[in-house]
This record gives sequence, C-alpha cells and structure tokens, in this order.
Amino acid sequence: QVQLVESGGGLVQPGGSLRLSCAASKSIFSIRDNGMGWYRQAPGNERELVAHITSSSSTNYADSVKGRFTISRDNTKNTVYLQMNSLKPEDTAVYYCNAATVLGSYWGKGTLVTVSS
Repeated sequence: QVQLVESGGGLVQPGGSLRLSCAASKSIFSIRDNGMGWYRQAPGNERELVAHITSSSSTNYADSVKGRFTISRDNTKNTVYLQMNSLKPEDTAVYYCNAATVLGSYWGKGTLVTVSS
C-alpha cells in the first residue's frame, strides 16, 4: 500500500523554525528514480511547489523559500524532511508531501503550518 504521512506542522511566530517530516511507505522508496516534493496551498491559492529532491538528492526550490528552507531525505528511514527557517506569515499554508514515480504520483493529506504572532 502506498502511503505518505506528513507531520511537524503547527503554529510558529514569524522568524521561527519548523521541521516537517514525510514518512513514506517502503514501496515508494523502493521505486527507482522517485522524486519527492513538498507543496503548499494557502486559502484561495493554487497548490504550489515549495521544494523537490530527486532520488540522487538533487534539489530545487521555489524562489520564495530559497535560502530559508532545506529539503532532505533519509532513504534508510523512508522519510523526507523540510527544514523551514526564518518563517514569514506568507508561509502559512497546508503543506503536502508528494512522491512522483514511474508508477504514479502520490500525495499525503497535508499538515497545517501557521506563522503568526
């Protein structure tokens, strides 16, 4: 069964940090050339790519988060992380984990991040 479960969201003050985790079922990480991404969707906005990491750990980021967010993966734990620093109110959104594989694209249910004083 393919499954992605996000965790680590919550309420944080501007300038603070959070680390999101995405635990994937082993079946996803066993697929060769799987790309993992974090997306976010704020109320009234479309879902947008935040960060992406390939199976060889090449990364890319949205311009709005470059220098503040870091995506990483631990293949031994089937987990992808998103370290978010210097958070801004405009980072408030539901954050979703995505796995893109040759067998299909899979989504988690999301975790809410609220940046507010």
